[in-house]
Amino acid sequence: MSTNNTTSNWKDKLHEIIYEADTPAGKIFDIVLLIFIVASIALVMLESVHHIDDKYHQYLYYGEWLVTILFSIEYVARVITVRKPWKYIFSFYGIVDFLSTIPMYISFIFAGSHALVTLRALRLLRVFRILKLARYLGASNQLKDSIIASRVKIAVFLFAVIISSVIFGTIMYLVEGEENGFTNIPKSVYWCIVTLTTVGFGDIAPQTALGQFITSIIMILGYGIIAVPTGIVSAEYVKSSNKREKEIAEGKLPQELQLNTQSCSNCHASDHRDIANHCHNCGHKLHL
Repeated sequence: MSTNNTTSNWKDKLHEIIYEADTPAGKIFDIVLLIFIVASIALVMLESVHHIDDKYHQYLYYGEWLVTILFSIEYVARVITVRKPWKYIFSFYGIVDFLSTIPMYISFIFAGSHALVTLRALRLLRVFRILKLARYLGASNQLKDSIIASRVKIAVFLFAVIISSVIFGTIMYLVEGEENGFTNIPKSVYWCIVTLTTVGFGDIAPQTALGQFITSIIMILGYGIIAVPTGIVSAEYVKSSNKREKEIAEGKLPQELQLNTQSCSNCHASDHRDIANHCHNCGHKLHL
């Protein structure tokens, strides 16, 4: 019985450190992990620069293995400290953690020179570590909710952009013709999308006066296209913030009722209130 209690205690303590940033130990763990995530991303970037890789390949290689081993330990620790490991393993961050760790082991197992050429592309999955940063952005949940609330308006807007691109692309194909680079309608639509989004690669350019006039209209519309989705999401974000402030002012929502980083050790659910004693998903007692 005491052995089970001891095992449960160290798992609970480890869970508190790994999954909860409200405690001093949890904050230190998150800061150290952030440093290693940024370092790992820097290693991947430096490795892609040939003259740096040629000169410091061994140091980059050993550094990458060090980071991989530390992330592997972190991954195993996250799995063993939850009562339902598959909840974490198949969650978004669980998959990201796995994908960002496994490429080094794959390249180590398949050590043949020909296999490494193919598997080198898999090692680029290490860049998924940058997604590990998302879990430490405090306002990310509110931004996510705003984007989800705006999804219908954004979808309608994108559909309108696609229709406009097809129409203007077809018009430019008729006006400019093959002799000016608009060899077919798909290529003309590609040019229109590039111009409409104000990227302007310059690989195709209108030569006729009418084509240049239409291009001017498309580029002016491009500025509005940048502003519209930003305004849609911003409006939802402000609406969400104002609604919360109004509920607090009317006494419907206590001021201290904030979301914290508590993660349930039983079902891995998050977004618990500061005043919560039990998980909102499974009812399991939280470690406060």
